[in-house]
Amino acid sequence: MPSHLFADRPAQQPPERGTVDALISQTRRLRGDVDAVRRDAVTDEDDPQGRWQRALCELAMHQLDDLGAHLGQLRAGVPEQKTEPVLDEPAGALAGPVYEEMSAQRTGSLLSRVGSAEWNLLTDEVSWSEELYQIFGRPRERGPMTLDEMPSMVFAEDQGLLQAMVTDCLIDGKPIDGEFRIVRADGRVRTVHMMGEPVLDSDGCTASMWAVLRDVSELRRSERAVRESSDSLQRMQHIEQTERRVAVELQEAVLPPWRGSLRFATGGPAPLDLAGHYLPSVSSGLIGGDWYDALALPGGDALLTVGDLTGHGVTATSSMAMLLGALRGMAVAGIAPGALMSHLNQLLEASAQPALGSALCCRYNPVTQTLSWAQAGHPSPLLFRAGKGCALKRPEGMLLGATYGAVYEQCEVRLRPGDVLVLHTDGLTRGTGGDDFGTDRLLSLAPRFARARDAQEVVRSVVEEFGQGPREDDACVLVVRVGG
Repeated sequence: MPSHLFADRPAQQPPERGTVDALISQTRRLRGDVDAVRRDAVTDEDDPQGRWQRALCELAMHQLDDLGAHLGQLRAGVPEQKTEPVLDEPAGALAGPVYEEMSAQRTGSLLSRVGSAEWNLLTDEVSWSEELYQIFGRPRERGPMTLDEMPSMVFAEDQGLLQAMVTDCLIDGKPIDGEFRIVRADGRVRTVHMMGEPVLDSDGCTASMWAVLRDVSELRRSERAVRESSDSLQRMQHIEQTERRVAVELQEAVLPPWRGSLRFATGGPAPLDLAGHYLPSVSSGLIGGDWYDALALPGGDALLTVGDLTGHGVTATSSMAMLLGALRGMAVAGIAPGALMSHLNQLLEASAQPALGSALCCRYNPVTQTLSWAQAGHPSPLLFRAGKGCALKRPEGMLLGATYGAVYEQCEVRLRPGDVLVLHTDGLTRGTGGDDFGTDRLLSLAPRFARARDAQEVVRSVVEEFGQGPREDDACVLVVRVGG
């Protein structure tokens, strides 16, 4: 833009008022929309994504405020030069009547001030706008600063940059475009963006230099907040991805890697056909502490178990691995399901990572076709026979880790060839209709289970029914089909 003091150049005509008014209206509407998004953003200070969203919205509002103020100045035209002193305004105030309309709409805006200056090399005359005095925090009565005096307010690290820009402009005629930091008399540090160019006389020599200086401190602070919050968000996402990968690897190392039915307890007249499946949470990317397991025990019995620990991530999966390892060891040692639950309760209560858990532990004898089982705050096994299903009567048993010295009852049920037993964690049936509604949905699949050729087909039917819904928690299902 040409200097209005010394440059002998024709002034450009201002744009039509209606066009600028339309742009100002559009800017205000857009700012209102961005502010609405900012208010709706998450307010949890511990949420890196929420901090990043708010910082980005505040930066956008800052830039829109700047745009609106500049458009307002464009509509008002070149301001008249004031001769009387103007007191330094508060940091959040706006200079001049041009910005009054914008400032009425703004609450705590980050709008930067813009000032202008011109240094006449022939007369040593210096002219500063009122806004520039405010940017530098310099009293009006002290007058403007010469080019030689300005470095005294500039950061030592930035003095060389300013001197190089001024030298290139005065000697080589290069335009000025750069930033430097100043320390005001009140101790406040401001970042100033300077743009300017030389003004040549009729002989082509540099007669003066003019510049527009803009206080971009808040703008740079907003940009820094966006960068820092974005970096924090990326770090959090990286940690979450790493934790999820470790949790998945730990889970895959512990849970049976079944891709089809497996046969256990083949020494008696009623061998077992088994299939299991893990259903991840739809609403959360974290891995929980759910498990299912089947293990051939010494003597020909089979261990069947499902369970769920509170929490997600590596902590939950590591606790699950510890608990499942203890469960397997005690089952191999011949401890009955009821007593086994009591030991698990003591183990979880004494753990360095306290947690609550629900569990179902069954021991099947293929010779007598008897299923002995106990539970700790867990859904009962569902027994499907002859096209109908029902939940087995649940023995007493509290959640694991809830209280010291809990006693767990044990029940027995006689199975028949063709029976289908479904063991699952509560995440499978929990939904908007409640646990009972989910259990009824599962029991309604009895006709399909009766037509299934093996346990894997039963699992497939369960996944088709429950795998696509808005499930808030992960789940496990273990299907046991008694052969004949």
